[in-house]
Amino acid sequence: MKRYLCFIFFLLFLISCEAPTRNNEEDVKEHKVTLLPNAYNAAFLIMDGVYNTELTAPYDIFQHTKYREGIKPINVFTVADTDKAILSFEGMRILPDFNYLTDSLPNIDILVVPSAEHHLDSDLENQKMINWVKSVGENAQFVTSHCDGAFVLAKAGLLDDVASTTFPSDIDQYKKMFPHLEVISDVLFVHDQKYITSAGGAKSFEASLYLCEHLYGADVAKRLAKGLVIDWDLSVLPYLKK
Repeated sequence: MKRYLCFIFFLLFLISCEAPTRNNEEDVKEHKVTLLPNAYNAAFLIMDGVYNTELTAPYDIFQHTKYREGIKPINVFTVADTDKAILSFEGMRILPDFNYLTDSLPNIDILVVPSAEHHLDSDLENQKMINWVKSVGENAQFVTSHCDGAFVLAKAGLLDDVASTTFPSDIDQYKKMFPHLEVISDVLFVHDQKYITSAGGAKSFEASLYLCEHLYGADVAKRLAKGLVIDWDLSVLPYLKK
């Protein structure tokens, strides 16, 4: 009897040791995003150190378009240069939907570049990332950045012929690093051609609602804002449309 019990305990021990590894592998392999047909595709570029608000604010706004009838909704998904979980600056673990280095990606209509911790330094040395942003940005219908995400767009050469803005405290550094750019201060966001750059933070909501108003009209934008308990009135916001 003792020998039998020992054998049972031994089997339970093996199962408990193996289960976490197996489940983690299955989570990665089975993680798939569902894309609605006849919708815009919005890709969110993420990397370690991405800031929660600049990611989740536009993600929330765009995702809520699926619940508004009579419009072409926006599919939202994240892309990274890895299959492993991304760790945000605030400690949130995010499993990317696509690896842009190895996966076949859907057509990207809207490229979103949230700010990340190293967008002013080491991230700008990631040539594969910069090349991908340049390629996608040139073909997307809209390209948006929040906070220091503008540094990535500028490094990729996408903002050379347009006005742009970034996080208020980094305006001087932005001008110093990219002296050829037309940089706008004291606004929440700038819309020039297909590029929308925002100051970031909580104002990432406003910049994203602006794009929705541009696509769908004021009534839809107000209903999206109401669903997230946001007061929305574009006429009172400090922004630049060129």
